[in-house]
Amino acid sequence: MSKYLFKVKLTVDGLHGLLKEGGTARREVVDRMVQSLGGRVESMYWAFGDEDAYVTVDLPSNTSAAAMGLITSAAGGVRTSTVVLLSPDEIDDAVRQKVDYRAPGA
Repeated sequence: MSKYLFKVKLTVDGLHGLLKEGGTARREVVDRMVQSLGGRVESMYWAFGDEDAYVTVDLPSNTSAAAMGLITSAAGGVRTSTVVLLSPDEIDDAVRQKVDYRAPGA
């Protein structure tokens, strides 16, 4: 499984829904959605600031993450931004990769 961070900004419609249903009910919706994609929610936090919520999930693939972002944004209640999270072991693997690259002007 791969790990993703969804940064969520509520639209006006999303804010109305949150006020009507509450945060716990929305968490349950997110849990069901992620499970339907074969994943699990690691954490979900409501926040002050530029984003209204942060959701960390384990999903089977980038395709699953894209589906989640597309479906939730298309519904109109939120706008999402997705960050692929890498473990220290994955970074170690990346560091060991041989890459043929020349910096500009070098």
